[in-house]
Amino acid sequence: MNRIEEEQTAFEIGVVVPKRNVEEENEDCNCLEVLVDEFTKVGLIVERVQGVADEFIKLAAPLETLGRAAAELKLKKRTHIGMDLQFEWEEVDAFVKQHDGSLFSWFERFHCYNHLIYGIVNKSKSAVTLTYDGKEFCWEVGENLVPKLESVHFIKQVFPLHDEMKRKKLLKNWALNWWDITDQPIDEIYSYFGAKIAIYFAFLGMYTRWMFFPAAFAITVQLIDFGSLQLLVLPIFFIGIILWAVMFSQFWKRKNSALLARWQISYSVGVEPGYKLLGMEWGSLQSPVKALRKWGTDKTNEKEVYQRSFFWHKKDEGLEGLSRFGLTAVYLFAIQRFTRIGGKISVKLIKYENNETAEKRADSLVYKVFGLYFMQTYIGVFYHALLHRNFLTLRQVLIQRLLISEVLENLLENSLPYLKYSYKKYRVRKKKRREKGSSTGKIQFSSRVEKEYLKPSYTASIGEELEDGLFDDCLELALQFGMIMMFACAFPLAFAFATLNNITEIRTDALKLLAMLKRPVPRAATTIGAWLNIFQFLIVMSICTNCAFLAWFYDHEGKWSIEPGLAIILVIEHILLLIKFGFSRFVPEVTLVSFEPAWVRANRVKNATQAQDVCSKQLLRTISGGRKMFGKVKESEKNDL
Repeated sequence: MNRIEEEQTAFEIGVVVPKRNVEEENEDCNCLEVLVDEFTKVGLIVERVQGVADEFIKLAAPLETLGRAAAELKLKKRTHIGMDLQFEWEEVDAFVKQHDGSLFSWFERFHCYNHLIYGIVNKSKSAVTLTYDGKEFCWEVGENLVPKLESVHFIKQVFPLHDEMKRKKLLKNWALNWWDITDQPIDEIYSYFGAKIAIYFAFLGMYTRWMFFPAAFAITVQLIDFGSLQLLVLPIFFIGIILWAVMFSQFWKRKNSALLARWQISYSVGVEPGYKLLGMEWGSLQSPVKALRKWGTDKTNEKEVYQRSFFWHKKDEGLEGLSRFGLTAVYLFAIQRFTRIGGKISVKLIKYENNETAEKRADSLVYKVFGLYFMQTYIGVFYHALLHRNFLTLRQVLIQRLLISEVLENLLENSLPYLKYSYKKYRVRKKKRREKGSSTGKIQFSSRVEKEYLKPSYTASIGEELEDGLFDDCLELALQFGMIMMFACAFPLAFAFATLNNITEIRTDALKLLAMLKRPVPRAATTIGAWLNIFQFLIVMSICTNCAFLAWFYDHEGKWSIEPGLAIILVIEHILLLIKFGFSRFVPEVTLVSFEPAWVRANRVKNATQAQDVCSKQLLRTISGGRKMFGKVKESEKNDL
């Protein structure tokens, strides 16, 4: 067997332990020495680094060590015949490498590290006495070492380390590469962060790229005077963005399938939970446009109303406008505080639900928290839109919400990690000076691993045990999508603002992951999960709300009669709902397999055929060998007789 070439070994895991000030008498029983010795025994490469307040153990694993751990975990990997088989280190050449040339993905490597680190047990015949901070405790026979040391607070944290060479490459080619606009090195992101984060950035990039069409359309609608056709512009714009949203949803599923095929990630052939509709049936939807009003007869008056209601209001409001922006900022900040409290309550309630997997629990949390944010975020906007029907005020509210919410979110998500990191450094310096009894002297953090340890983790603001930091990023994206879609007819230029924000969001999120936070723990994923359901729900809501806006806009005479012009809006609503649900219901089942590109389907069929042939031949050999063996046994029995 020809061994594959040895991969470059990098330190990928850090372990934080207290810094020793006094040497203990029995070095063999010292916690740190025993821990390092056990790490070495399982095949890990160990490097100890002295920090300002703590000591750090950096761990790396040779390829053979990872391979044997993968075999013990019974990981399944893609083979050259297209089948996913249980990994065997002795048959390593039969397995397909990753696109970057490595044998294992970051997700697989992390789980191998986890198995090696937390799988260390006392295999001796007697308990081992360990000393820490002048205290003694026993490491019992058959007991795991690392959980034991964590329980006595000797091990403070085990966390993934950034690979400095790959991190700098991603900083240059991704986070700081503004010229590529929406283009991203998705394969490199997958190799470094894992599937879940890579799928999110692929979705964000495709969503932003597709936003160029409605943004250009909105600018055209806003700036050009179409004369006598002005009243038809908004309905055409509305139809266009709904068709755009439906098509984007379907093409994303194709791209999602192509990414999984390229990354050799398997998925079940059944219906994916991330692509089901929210239990909505076609007959359960009630149209909000039950009674529509007539066009009116005075075209000049209609044009005047349209321009007054839907074009930029240039009146300078002075201090009153500034105060409104300030109050809106306070209101949005209060929403976040109260919704986080509601989210924590949701986490507690989820524990009592009968969810089969952690993924379903996470989806349940997403639905609950998004419902809270949906009500808190849009209730004020619906108040202006549906009750007061003052479109000029509605536009001002939308501008305030879009600008302030985007600025506030970007400011918080990019400044808070740095502030937390600076505060932790300040506390360490203060503690060190207090131990030395001196308030002077500069304390430098020279080791990279210590700087990473002080950085905050990539966690969600709500329900950290169920969702990582992508929860907040996806929530921000969903709320933005709802704002621009549900109120598209009231403020078309929102699409242009959202496009500019998303272009910035791609780079700032990348910079946050690479420079401001610890390297995230990799998570398995095949889709964006419950968030696609939420996007589809918002498309349905936008059809209903925009039809209502159009009906109320044309009803400037205050009558509730349905005449040809307004009846068209009712027809448009039903046609768009039919198109939306038609794509989801009448097209073959909404699964990743249904929307996979032709080349992915061809490769899958080819691999399945090859696998079937190999299995058939192997089965025939087994049957044939069994028959021959059975024949020899029968013949020997006859000879004995």
